[in-house]
Amino acid sequence: MIGGLIAAKIDPSIMQRLAAGKRTAVITGTNGKSTTTKMTAAALGTLGEVISQADGANMDAGIIAALTLGRTASFAAIEVDELHVPHVSDAVDPDVLVLLNLSRDQLDRVGEITIIERRLREGIARHPDMTVIANCDDVLVASAAYDAANVVWVAAGAGWANDSVSCPRSGEPIARDGDDWWSTGTDFRRPTPTWWFDDSSIHGPDGFTAPLNLVLPGKANRGNATQAVAAAVAMGAEPGSAVEAVGTVGEVAGRYGVRQVGEHSVRLLLAKNPAGWQEALSMIDPDAAGLVIAVNGQVPDGEDLSWLWDVRFEHFENNAVVASGERAADLGVRLLYAGAEHTTVDDPLAAIASCPPGRVDVLANYTAFRDLGVAIDRIERSREARHG
Repeated sequence: MIGGLIAAKIDPSIMQRLAAGKRTAVITGTNGKSTTTKMTAAALGTLGEVISQADGANMDAGIIAALTLGRTASFAAIEVDELHVPHVSDAVDPDVLVLLNLSRDQLDRVGEITIIERRLREGIARHPDMTVIANCDDVLVASAAYDAANVVWVAAGAGWANDSVSCPRSGEPIARDGDDWWSTGTDFRRPTPTWWFDDSSIHGPDGFTAPLNLVLPGKANRGNATQAVAAAVAMGAEPGSAVEAVGTVGEVAGRYGVRQVGEHSVRLLLAKNPAGWQEALSMIDPDAAGLVIAVNGQVPDGEDLSWLWDVRFEHFENNAVVASGERAADLGVRLLYAGAEHTTVDDPLAAIASCPPGRVDVLANYTAFRDLGVAIDRIERSREARHG
């Protein structure tokens, strides 16, 4: 990101100048930004050249760096941190804003989620011509987009509802009945979706339906894909071509990738907050030879790990787990109370080595995921040097 930092110091208006003339989609949400951005870029690729971040750097410097590399591109699919969306939107004037979900992240780093919802609502109001692709299953997202002039509602799912028990507009309780939800005592309720998905297909306006075959696992990624398709179609893509394009997206900045580490085939999964952990836990292979959960508590992770107690680790009552990372002891205490059989090995590489040979799933938070990826890269380079 160093190039973007220097460029912004030299020319504070550089983001606006680099984005001028591009048709831009901004993608944001607490979870799924990188994946949905890659899917949106793939779908927009059916229309022409697209620039996007390759590494998920979603604040000003990373966005500027990406735009600098794509000066000739007609389209941009830009992942943006939730807190940065209003001023980034003011700079790039997006055609489309994709709102995935909003839930509590690290409170010591990000702050209360209701504040983010209000800032997004204010930012959207400044761009009345922008199309908002909004997840109608997420109460906070629906509130942020509810007053927008141009909204395409998508039923993308919301597996985590712990942060929307009350209405962000009135404070009244949110009532739920199946997929439907509403604010008691007000007219704010779940909008009717234009796009939705099921176990096999994606459905859209004018009777459109097509098989939705993804490389990536999990229901959440089917929701991400549906919003990516809706965004690309809003920008002129042919629906069938957009659906085929999102189906080609595999590894996302190392996530979901499989790496060989000695006798172990290691699949890497990333989770950064309670909602993300809950979704990632649903992707764990119960037949894997081993499961390593690695947790750090550095600034990018959030130094306060009280959120561990919001995650349903009881999911592993029948699985042996290796607790790892800088905060392995904190995780071990949580697993103990969850009744999950586990051992504790601080070093993630040693934790993997302690598992029986074969497939190992590794679920890690941000810096643990990053550091493990670097360590595996180092092993692979050493192996190549020995055999090169």
